Amino acid sequence: MVNNIARGAKVPKLDKRLPTYLDRKQTEALFAWSESRAEGDELGPTRDLAILELFYSTGIRLSELGGMNLEDLDLLSDQVKVRGKGRKERIVPVGSRAVLALRRYLNLRESLIGRIGGDRRAVFLSHRGKRLAPRGIQRIVHAMFDGIGADGLRVHSLRHTFATHMLDAGADLRAVQELLGHASLSTTQIYTHTSVERLKKVYNQAHPRA
Repeated sequence: MVNNIARGAKVPKLDKRLPTYLDRKQTEALFAWSESRAEGDELGPTRDLAILELFYSTGIRLSELGGMNLEDLDLLSDQVKVRGKGRKERIVPVGSRAVLALRRYLNLRESLIGRIGGDRRAVFLSHRGKRLAPRGIQRIVHAMFDGIGADGLRVHSLRHTFATHMLDAGADLRAVQELLGHASLSTTQIYTHTSVERLKKVYNQAHPRA
């Protein structure tokens, strides 16, 4: 029997790939584009803005937003109940702008239900009154990215953007971990690398002896 000497060789540990996210300028452009589309009383653009606001305000996953029911919303207390991985529940605060966008959308949603019926539990509905599938939400968000010419981004980039902007503003790492629903702090720590990389870039550009 021939011994395979390769079995004893250690594979070098690969660095974690830094997540893609939107910078502040891209984020402002994304909201400006979405808000301009939602100025009227059309269900689609108003719903799409509410989706964007909720993603950015809470950092929740695609599956968590898609599975959200009306009973999970507590807009009086500015919070939502989220069912994460392993059906673990957590309460996440919602910003004031997201609450306003949700209230506008929910009024139009009620009108839709009154006209054609549909899923009375799901928060986000299609024009046919059915719960929006994850693929449908992906199409909506990707159309927003296309609208501002942001390439290489996906729905999860909004979650990365939420975490990065929170940490940049001085949020506690463990608080961000709880908001994201991460079981391990090491999963959240990748966002500190993102912030450090951004700081290095600023340093190299600004420091005269960098």
